[in-house]
Amino acid sequence: MSDVQMLINGLAVSAERGASFERRNPLDGSIASRAPAASTADAVAAVEAAAEAFTTWRHTGPSERRALLLKAADALEAKTPKFVEAVPAETGASAMWAGFNVMLAAGMLREAAALTTQVGGSLIPSDVPGSLAMGLRQPAGVVLGIAPWNAPIILGVRAIATPLACGNTVVLKGSENCPRTHQLIIEALQDAGFPAGVVNYVTNAPADAGAVVEAMVAHPAVRRVNFTGSTRVGKLIALTCAKYLKPSVLELGGKAPMVVLDDADLEAAVNAAAFGAFANSGQICMSTERFVVDRKVADDFVAMFARKARSLPLGDPRKPEPVVLGSVIGMGTVEHCNALIDDALAKGAKLVCGGKADSTLMPATLLDHVTPKMRIYHEETFGPVKCIVRVDGVDAAVACANDNEYGLSASVFGRDTARALTVAQRIESGICHVNGPTVHDEAPMPFGGVKGSGWGRFGGQAGIAEFTELRWITVQTAPRGYPF
Repeated sequence: MSDVQMLINGLAVSAERGASFERRNPLDGSIASRAPAASTADAVAAVEAAAEAFTTWRHTGPSERRALLLKAADALEAKTPKFVEAVPAETGASAMWAGFNVMLAAGMLREAAALTTQVGGSLIPSDVPGSLAMGLRQPAGVVLGIAPWNAPIILGVRAIATPLACGNTVVLKGSENCPRTHQLIIEALQDAGFPAGVVNYVTNAPADAGAVVEAMVAHPAVRRVNFTGSTRVGKLIALTCAKYLKPSVLELGGKAPMVVLDDADLEAAVNAAAFGAFANSGQICMSTERFVVDRKVADDFVAMFARKARSLPLGDPRKPEPVVLGSVIGMGTVEHCNALIDDALAKGAKLVCGGKADSTLMPATLLDHVTPKMRIYHEETFGPVKCIVRVDGVDAAVACANDNEYGLSASVFGRDTARALTVAQRIESGICHVNGPTVHDEAPMPFGGVKGSGWGRFGGQAGIAEFTELRWITVQTAPRGYPF
């Protein structure tokens, strides 16, 4: 069991009146971590520390910011053994998933370091003689990042790395499901030498989340909010941000389709399908949730995919034996997925492999012959239970892929690349990969969704645009005439 502390103005602190909450391991209920249960006063103190630090941090040169972010990447990697211990204990995910998170998150910090010299602007032609007109990007202020548990290191780092690179100060609100994991990120930034108040960390008990978030969003110093999580909570965040006129970046739920065309390389498609569907037990925003398969190749695809799915090792991620599927986050996921399986089978679906679970160790499960009348066709499982929908032709495949409220990630498999690309362009999603899995992320890329999957983009130049203010500034370099 790990004791967690918050970070406010460079100091490790407990919550007001010493309040705390416990995070328990989803497999056996043992206490994984104990963390401060912040009050609204604690949350406001973190924002005010960030606001004070912003007065000087905003003027630091890009080289200084770059050096600190590069040191933070090295410090994060050095904590890999601690992450490999914390992630399975708090979330039930595998050591493999924890290590992958560290690798990608360190890359994000290095990419953010590269962005420090790309926060620029442009000269804009003006009709006024002698007017030098500029569009300049400047730091926005305090950025509130709200990170989830499912890819805790990647998404915790993403919430704050580009904002820091742009000259903002940050408050990270850790997930109630992995406060120790998120604290390790903050420790890495401390080890790198970020000045006091530039990076702050707040944890809260689950029941207090709404009040703590609203207290921070309401503070005048908070100028940007980013949130990664469910669409249900994202809508609440959006309402709060609208109430206080705060711009937000929201990366929310998904029901990612993988379209398998009649000319697809089935071996390549199955390998991508297994990774996209079952990495971290399907608990990734980009996880492949629906396989939209042309009927001409469906029998072969399903047979090959089932063999692959049955071979994936399942077990307690805290034990030495490597596993692909560890524990899901809690019994709520198990109950939800079991209900979806029951509903689908009652309405004519066929269970290909796996099945209902009675613990958080859930097997890779495939349901074939799924139709729109079944709940699993529409609802996000966020677990290792996936559906296969058989279609006739390209138009039916596109219609099925778009028949959903979400639009984060998608993929298309077909040997005719031009044809597959045309299909990809017709799919309503922020991200689509041709002959690649739905689960894919790279730090420089514009990452985000459409429809119920949110708005705004993380990554690269898109991230700079989200976390800076674009200002129009002019300098009159010659005498100017006026009408009166």
